[in-house]
Amino acid sequence: MRQKVYLIILALVVTVISAAAQTKTAEVLLETTVGNIRIALYDDTPKHRDNFLKLVKMQVYDSLLFHRVIKDFMIQSGDINSKHAKPGQRLGTGDFDYTQEPEFCLPQIFHRRGVVAMAREGDNVNPEKRSSACQFYIVWGRVLDDKKLSQIQERLDSVTQGRVKLTPEMIATYKTVGGTPHLDGQYTIFGEVTEGMEILDRIQQMPTDQFARPLEDIRILKATVTKKIPQ
Repeated sequence: MRQKVYLIILALVVTVISAAAQTKTAEVLLETTVGNIRIALYDDTPKHRDNFLKLVKMQVYDSLLFHRVIKDFMIQSGDINSKHAKPGQRLGTGDFDYTQEPEFCLPQIFHRRGVVAMAREGDNVNPEKRSSACQFYIVWGRVLDDKKLSQIQERLDSVTQGRVKLTPEMIATYKTVGGTPHLDGQYTIFGEVTEGMEILDRIQQMPTDQFARPLEDIRILKATVTKKIPQ
């Protein structure tokens, strides 16, 4: 019991310190059909931050679907083909004709619940782990125990040749707050949800078809830059 309380306190402290350590001078509001999600963008990942802001200002995300939703994992949007998608249409390939250089910031920025990251193609065709131009996901994940975290570390050791190590602080967060540690060092995280976690929870529980597309369309009605980078 004491150990559990200690882990909870440690995870809360780490989350607060981590959030404070990441400078967030820009913010985006996603107005969706099920509620609003506010995202703060990290200055530590400037290329991804600036690209996301550019696309929001271009209204790229307006009317796009959350086309891939996996319970206890994540919700994904940004497929430019989803704006006028027909019911049952398989989605996930709509993108622009460029990719982004990865900006990994471990161990300060990791895949805890609520962070926002860019999707990408797999290592077999994308060994440099370059990010999609526009498709992004928001992490939900699971709360994990020591056994599962140990298994995930073994997997990370294998796929990253030992370059990605879960720190005690990361482990404490994954054991209390939750997340998707198997993605650490694989995908670029560039922001975090600051309001609307209940909306994220609601979306990640939506029933889906065999392609992980929600049976009921969940759409970003409008994306707006609500806080700009100071000039």
